[in-house]
Amino acid sequence: MAEVEQPFPEESVLINASSSNGSDLANVTAAKFVSTPEGTAIAYGSLVFMALLPIFFGALRSVSCAKSKNSSDMPETITSRDAARFPIIASCTLFGLYLFFKIFSQEYINLLLSMYFFVLGVLALSHTISPLMNRVFPENFPNKQYQLLFTQGSGESKEEIVNYEFDTKDLVCLCFSSVVGVWYLLKKHWIANNLFGLAFALNGVELLHLNNVSTGCILLGGLFIYDVFWVFGTNVMVTVAKSFEAPIKLVFPQDLLEKGLEANNFAMLGLGDIVIPGIFIALLLRFDVSLKKNTRTYFYTSFFAYIFGLGLTIFVMHTFKHAQPALLYLVPSCIGFPVLVALIKGEVTEMFSYESSAEVMPHTPRLTHFPTVSGSPASLANSMQQKPSSPRRRRHNPSSM
Repeated sequence: MAEVEQPFPEESVLINASSSNGSDLANVTAAKFVSTPEGTAIAYGSLVFMALLPIFFGALRSVSCAKSKNSSDMPETITSRDAARFPIIASCTLFGLYLFFKIFSQEYINLLLSMYFFVLGVLALSHTISPLMNRVFPENFPNKQYQLLFTQGSGESKEEIVNYEFDTKDLVCLCFSSVVGVWYLLKKHWIANNLFGLAFALNGVELLHLNNVSTGCILLGGLFIYDVFWVFGTNVMVTVAKSFEAPIKLVFPQDLLEKGLEANNFAMLGLGDIVIPGIFIALLLRFDVSLKKNTRTYFYTSFFAYIFGLGLTIFVMHTFKHAQPALLYLVPSCIGFPVLVALIKGEVTEMFSYESSAEVMPHTPRLTHFPTVSGSPASLANSMQQKPSSPRRRRHNPSSM
């Protein structure tokens, strides 16, 4: 059975820390700097707004992604078994990082992580802005096609290792994304961090699909326990959050009014708190579409529930000045509100019997193979996050983006 890799593993906690580059999978208020009420309000309001963007647009794009006929754009399906194993994998990853930071030099670990996320970030950002670029370029733009082919062996035994097809528009997206990536590597600026973070979150919501609501409840329920245990039961989550430097969080300075773009006292929200509820919200949007009632009741209900849960998290953290597991508040809200609406409308059976993979994704690829890299930057970014197994031939049309 497939295993789901978590590109933003253990990040669902609100903690207090002072950091200029800090990478935390959560929301952080600085201990040394006492921010003004205005600065705090702007920071938290901006975080909530930025969190909503990838959920809203990622959910919309997930509908098109699910209906895509192009294999490079097909999403990855999370089954109930994947969902049950997910908290265990996340816990092992979290504790492994904790041991690494305790044993090895934090500087070298973060250097390796920065290079890894630089590559993924460039590809994810390129995929994110690609639809926008297609609208910006005029129709008569000379869009040339290119192919990067790497094979192994010869004759009948020749095997494709890389078959990467792209066009001029893809190159423009990659160049822009690479500039952002270099900016992040050199300066670790919070704006560059947010561009990568938003790209990761949007791609996660778009390309990671739950196959049904029951699976979503198992996943969110398991991570609910995982989040509470690692935040309240140990210091592992907070330690890793303070040590980890990578664009796996959204940040916004609380001292922006005082220091401008050079501000360095951040409130932070981890991508885990965005993508995990986001893929459940995207599932409910696809359920709305399947009802063919031209309404988006469950999507808007869960979207409002996310706003409520995130606002409650910030309120509790700000009131008690203590680390808070965000999923402690997000999970009951995102599951409870839609289920309550379904009970009122008498559609509970329809909700839990809906199968996303069977209805619009009959041949969704699983996370058990390492496909030949081909197609657009989207397919390359997608394949890099899959687990290796037996190679397999795949060729895609250049129009995959």
